[in-house]
Parts: sequence; structure tokens; C-alpha cells
Amino acid sequence: MTFSLVTAVKNRLSRWMPGLPELLSYNRAPFKRDLIAGLSVAAVALPTSIAYAQLAGFSPVVGLYSTILPMIVYALFGSSRQLIVGPDAATCAMIMAALTPLVAATDDPEYYHALAVSLTLFTGFFCLLAGKFRLGFLADFLSRSILMGLLNGVAITIIIGQMAKIFGVPSSGGNGLAQLLVFFKQVIHTHIPTLLLSIGLCVLYFVLRHFWKKAPWALILAIVATLVSAIFEFSSHGVTVVGEISSALPTLRLPAFPLETWGTILSAAAALSLISFSSATLTGRVFAAKNGYEIDSNRELVALGVSNIASALSQGFAISGADSRTAVNDAAGGKTRMVQIFAALAILLALLLLTRFLTHMPTAALGVILIFSAIGLTDFSILRKLSSVSRSEFYIALITLLSVVLMGIMPGVLLAVSIAILRFLTRTARPADYRLGLIEGQKGFYEVDHYPEAKEVPGLLLYRFEASLIFFNAGYFRQRVMSLIDHSATPVRWLVIDGRSLNNIDLTGAMMLYELSKTLSARGIVIALTGRSEQITRWMRIHQVDDKEMNVRLFPNRRLAFRSFRREMGMK
Repeated sequence: MTFSLVTAVKNRLSRWMPGLPELLSYNRAPFKRDLIAGLSVAAVALPTSIAYAQLAGFSPVVGLYSTILPMIVYALFGSSRQLIVGPDAATCAMIMAALTPLVAATDDPEYYHALAVSLTLFTGFFCLLAGKFRLGFLADFLSRSILMGLLNGVAITIIIGQMAKIFGVPSSGGNGLAQLLVFFKQVIHTHIPTLLLSIGLCVLYFVLRHFWKKAPWALILAIVATLVSAIFEFSSHGVTVVGEISSALPTLRLPAFPLETWGTILSAAAALSLISFSSATLTGRVFAAKNGYEIDSNRELVALGVSNIASALSQGFAISGADSRTAVNDAAGGKTRMVQIFAALAILLALLLLTRFLTHMPTAALGVILIFSAIGLTDFSILRKLSSVSRSEFYIALITLLSVVLMGIMPGVLLAVSIAILRFLTRTARPADYRLGLIEGQKGFYEVDHYPEAKEVPGLLLYRFEASLIFFNAGYFRQRVMSLIDHSATPVRWLVIDGRSLNNIDLTGAMMLYELSKTLSARGIVIALTGRSEQITRWMRIHQVDDKEMNVRLFPNRRLAFRSFRREMGMK
């Protein structure tokens, strides 16, 4: 009885936490490999988490809070064995863009942090709700072109925003263009020691990348900059440093959610959940395919939602999948979920033991790390490929990129989502359609537009509509059919609609067919539908429409409809 109860509880927990069985049955064979991969991930995550915290406007320690518990939680709930979660450039930039206007008047860091906790909680809740209703397909709304335009735009914005740290001059908020204009005005006040330090770190980065391609460059740059800063007391020479970092574990901070911020926080949380999920899913799919397994998009939504809630409970901010840290994990040979556990424990030890050393880290070093991380986020080669393969996809990516840089992160994200939805609606409302014909000596029917040797049968219009027949394209369907009938080279006697591509016919679509049947019947044209007989019959039964009144002939397939046409026309 006890054994059965334990097994039942374990099975139930496993449905919610797919990583639990793997972690409970973990053996020693991959231990060394996973430990090395975990330490490698921690080596990259430690400085980048601090840098991303500053990018989002938080104390450096908040970046560590946003890394440790979410990594452990994702190891339990996620369906990917390689994906590493944590602070991400795009989400951090979006957080700052959304929250900065809300605290501009008060300039209160505590209030800003409380709003961020609220934003992170709602981001997690939106992901959980989307997972509950199995909305994992939403990741596909952001096509590769839109996502690449968005990420390239975010990367450019980050690079522009970090230039002030590199040169040691005051920075400003706003979109990328505004920050760039302010930087050019301030550049005459460049702090030479800060600039020299930045140049030295850039040289070190290029040396490392040339001679040691797999080096944990972010960690090395952070250690070198911090050591030099501590030895030569850079802070006394005007170089800005991180300053005191608390080594304590996070204390509970209640979220802030005043009424006047509802619209901003909820819309920002919805955008954050979509962008972070899309980015994480894209990264997860790439490494899952590389390692021979698949991920569950709906499970990923739940995992990302729980991880964001864990980040909020540990006083962190919204997180996503981190492509650079996931690549480090894969390159180091990490194959199991224990990599995230080892990495989280290593960062926890650093939080407890190394914070006094990190106080000497120059903010210019964080700026250099962020810039090179952002450069790794860019992929301009795909824009060149898109320009030669699909001009429309290229323009969509370019518009998304420019909107992020010129309008700001959040307006750019909203525009990207709007473009994705409009693109989907346009393709559904005005889908491709084809006339079908026969090729002499060949079986089957072929698109006349694609096969020049295919000839339409005189008197027969065999028509295929490449979308569901629903309320916002029913009128277009009728318009196309009537236009093809009116401009046919020979009088049309039969209209046969290929129903195989009509995945759904709603009430408006069925009523349109009913009205079209009466119009064509008055002109002596027979209308037939193949492959959707059950759906039309059900609609007629529900609405008590008589078969003769409907006047649409129903056939299981095109072959039987064509045979009936030939027989009625007296053809052999």
C-alpha cells in the first residue's frame, strides 16, 4: 500500500515536473562531464547576470537572485535538457523600457524593484495560463524574420546604451536614437582612465577569442578588470565601480501594483511572456534537434512561468532562455539537467563568498561584457539572406529592427507582435488559390499556374482555396469564384470546390456557399464540394436547410465529382 502510494505520488509529480524522474535516477557516469559544464555555465552566468542587472536598472546582486532559483526550478519543470535560463539581454532591456517611465517622477530604487517583482510575477502567470490553455503555438507567431529583426534591434540598442559606460560619461534613457544623440553631446567629456580601461578589455577579449576560442571570456574580463581596479584603486581616480554588493540571501519584498500602473505592467508582462517564450523556445528547439530529442512547447510555457515566479519570489526580475549560456553548456558536453543544478550552486557560493571582491568591478567592464554579448546576439547575415530569398520577409525584419532602435524596446515589441498577427490574418484572409486541370497521360489534377502543360477541362472549374472558409475570407472566396467564372475561356457548367484544403467552414462560410449556390443555380451552373460532405450536411441539419434548397452536390473526392461531371456532360 505504501509503495503504491509513493509510486502514485511520484507519477503525479512527474507529470508536472518532467525533470524529476531524471534527477532522482541520476547516476555517476555523467557526473564529471556535467560538473565541468555546470562550472563553465556559472563562469559565464556570473558576470553576465551582474551586467544584465545593471542593464535593467537593478543592483548587481539582483542579477544573481534572478539566476540561482530559476535555474533549479527549470531543471525540474522544463522539457529541454540543455536550455539554461536566466537574465537575458532582450528581457532586461524590455523591463527597463517598461518601468523607467513609471518611476521617473519618484526616482525611488525600492519602488522600481517592487514594480519589477510585480512585472515578473505577471509574466510568470501569463506563461502559466498560456500553458494551461495549450497556447504553445504562439511561439510560431513570431516568425524567424520578426524575431531576428527584434533581436538585432535590441542588440543595437544595448550597444548604444553601453557606450556611455565605456567612455565614462553620463548616460540617458529613451530609445536608441535619443541615447546616441546624448552620447555624442557628452563624448567631449570622456573620462580618459575609463576609456583606456575599456580599450584594454576590448584588446583582451580579441586576444582570448583568437587564441582560446572556448574561453569563458566574460569571467576572465570581469576578474582582470576587478583585480586591476582593486590593486590600483580605480575608484579614487574617478572610475565608476559596482560598489557594495550584499552577500545575504534575498529578503521578501512585497510587489507594488498601484492602479495607475495596471495598463503598463499587464501589457508589458504579456509582451515579455511572448518574447521570452519565443526566444527560449527557439534556442531550446535548436539544441534539442542537435541532441536528438524534441521539446514540448506547452510544457516550456509552464516551466518558464514557474521559473519567472521563482525569480519574483527570490526578488529577481523576468528571465528567459539564454542562448550563449546554453551554447556553453552544449560545448562543454552537458547532457543532463544536473548542469543547471551545479551551475546554480556555484553561483550561490559566489554570492556568499565573493561579493567583497566584486565591489571593485568597474562598470565599464560590465559595459564591455554587455556590448560583446549583444554583438553575439546579432545576426545580420540572415538579413542579407532574406533580401535575396524573400523581399517581404526582409522588409518585415528591417521594419522590426528600425522600430526597436528608433521607437524603443516596448513599442518595437508591440509592433513586431502586430506585424506577426497582421501577417497571419493577411495570409488567411487573402490566401493562395488555384485552378486545377489535367495533364495528358497523367493521373490526378494539377495547378494550372504551376504546371504549364496542365489544361482545364472545358465547362469545368475545379477550384482550390488554400485556407479555412471563415468569416473574414468568405467574401473574398465568393469574389474570386465569380471572377474566375466570368473570365473563363469557355462557359462554366460545373464549379467543383476542392474541400481538402478547407480545414474549417464556419457559419459565415456555410451561408456564403448557400447564397453562392442560389446565384450559380440561377445561371444554370452546378456547384459541387468534395471532401467536406459531413460538415455541410451537419450545418444543413442544424439550420434546417433542405437539400434541394442548398443545391450543392457533395462528393467524397475529386475523382468521383469529375466522373459525375463527365457523365452528365455526355463525355467519355
